[in-house]
Amino acid sequence: MSNVTVIGAQWGDEGKGKIVDWLASRADVVVRFQGGHNAGHTLVVGNQVYKLSLLPSGLVRGKLGVIGNGVVVDPEALLAEIGRVTEKGLTVSPDTLKIAENVPLILPLHGALDRAREAARGDRKIGTTGRGIGPAYEDKVARRAIRLCDLAEPETLDWKLDELLLHHNTLLAGLGAETFKKADLLQFLNDISSHVLAYMAPVADLLEEQRKAGKRILFEGAQAVMLDVDHGTYPFVTSSNTVASNAGTGSGMAPSAGGFVLGIAKAYTTRVGEGPFPSELHDDTGRTLGERGHEFGTVTGRPRRCGWFDAVLVRHAVRVGGIDGLALTKLDVLDGLDEIQICVGYELDGEIIGRFPAGPAAQTRLKPVFEKLDGWKESTCGARSWAELPAQAIKYVRRIEELVGAPVTLLSTSPERDDTILMRDPFDS
Repeated sequence: MSNVTVIGAQWGDEGKGKIVDWLASRADVVVRFQGGHNAGHTLVVGNQVYKLSLLPSGLVRGKLGVIGNGVVVDPEALLAEIGRVTEKGLTVSPDTLKIAENVPLILPLHGALDRAREAARGDRKIGTTGRGIGPAYEDKVARRAIRLCDLAEPETLDWKLDELLLHHNTLLAGLGAETFKKADLLQFLNDISSHVLAYMAPVADLLEEQRKAGKRILFEGAQAVMLDVDHGTYPFVTSSNTVASNAGTGSGMAPSAGGFVLGIAKAYTTRVGEGPFPSELHDDTGRTLGERGHEFGTVTGRPRRCGWFDAVLVRHAVRVGGIDGLALTKLDVLDGLDEIQICVGYELDGEIIGRFPAGPAAQTRLKPVFEKLDGWKESTCGARSWAELPAQAIKYVRRIEELVGAPVTLLSTSPERDDTILMRDPFDS
């Protein structure tokens, strides 16, 4: 049996929660390998709705959840999330949740710096959530991060805080923001250390044991390829690599551990926050997509910008993300439209191109080249087989496959978990 890695193929918010939940029910272990609490998955189990930001989705299904070293963890946010799901009857314990001992921590000063820098950017805001994810990754790369294992070593924590404060207080003062005192941060960490250290584990060793035992491992990505720090719409991106090749690095496993890569894409396109969006709609159709699709961020609540499906963008995600098959979601949102369009290329300075340029200035000058298809009047909501789909809807899906260079292996037709058409089982690939 193959392991499976799930990543977003657009700018996030593609409906990964439902797909990950469906796959998690068939996995033995679910691993988060990158990101922080700046993205979320919404899972609907019976009458219960879970909004998860840090916790691996498999916990909802009683599976072992692992937070890998590629994630940056806000210990306060983690404990608060555990508290919220516990109130809903979910059991989260050191037996069901394991956190890598070398995971970097997000501290209060990271969020403060994130917000201060975003405010200082003025009209050139990136659109961060202000939760400290970027500054925490910066500290990791600069080799000054405080990691989970440091909480167990008071002497290590002491000198690391000195180095951290020297850097961050200098920046905060320069931005006119309030600085932090060592005693306050030390007290904060001492207060939470025993609670989070209970979940610490040698995750790389644990996952290798699971692999040798033939267990099914599901790697759960946050955000999406177009928010990848290398391959996305830089600088309007997240601060980590969201592509599937990071699953091994972010968990302590071999590069081949990721198995079948399933990319999640909506049947249209959305984006939260700032940054280029060539196929964005600023008209009634765009508003209709947002209303029908309930397009608001799981974590931030911010309304999502909406537009037609961008095949150039998803083709780029398929290539650099290593996507073997697509899970296409929210097809039912397009029901009843007279006409549907697909972005098949861009016009850049009078030239038609079929790629997404790297330059941010060039990205802002892109004009979409659309291909028009007839819509369908019948409902696709709740369909569980191809036979239940209108002919024009099938034609639309097939055209997407042709344009992006990957098969649609799974089709979602409503938020309900079982309203899914499966063409190929990722775990059996």
